[in-house]
Amino acid sequence: MNKERKLIIAGNWKMNKTVTEATDLVAALDRDLGAQTEVDVVVSPPFTALDAVSKLLKNSLIKVGAQNMSEKGYGAFTGEINAGMLRDLRVHYVILGHSERREYQKETNALINTKTKAALAADLKPIVCVGETLEQREANDTESVVGEQIAGSLSGLEAEQIKDTIIAYEPVWAIGTGKTASSEQAQEVHAYIRGEIAKIHGPETAQTVRIQYGGSVKPENAQELLSQPDIDGALVGGASLESRGFSDIINSTRN
Repeated sequence: MNKERKLIIAGNWKMNKTVTEATDLVAALDRDLGAQTEVDVVVSPPFTALDAVSKLLKNSLIKVGAQNMSEKGYGAFTGEINAGMLRDLRVHYVILGHSERREYQKETNALINTKTKAALAADLKPIVCVGETLEQREANDTESVVGEQIAGSLSGLEAEQIKDTIIAYEPVWAIGTGKTASSEQAQEVHAYIRGEIAKIHGPETAQTVRIQYGGSVKPENAQELLSQPDIDGALVGGASLESRGFSDIINSTRN
């Protein structure tokens, strides 16, 4: 697949997999993918499996991501895990602002912005999630909602920091529902996001930023979605919990 930017496909395992199940999955995935270098591949296990997975993938091209992190440094913050701790576990990426955290943990754009800056300061690559609900789409508010999330979550970042940040557009109505935005709908929002970045940082910087699509990505729809000019990868949920399905999504980019 001939793309302007290198594709990045990340698996978000959410609250799934024991340590044993996690290591079995990445061992199979590493065998299935072999030494492919065309796509950046990331797996994001739960915190409990990060150490075991990162050790197993030490010499692999597959990189490890975390599903969240605290914006705080070290100190009296019971139950939290910060960027330095993730780096110590050989984590390279961290998912921030996922819609489930925006909904259930009431995370705001301002908090996500603080977390993004903390991740970048620790040399982690943030995957910043944005997306609208079904009600917002039906009210024709997609651009205003996503634009506000982009502006708030990425506020104050320098151009070089933006280049190290991945944005994941995940329409909330398509996450885990089996519904998927059409390739045309997804492309339209991705192009809008790139345009918003260009307004702040200029078109040259905007053209370097990778924007993933997430929301019921499966082997059956991956190729069509990823062939769109402004879609630079996928943030995969349920389909990343099984080696063959996740490998098929990655391998679809070779066609």
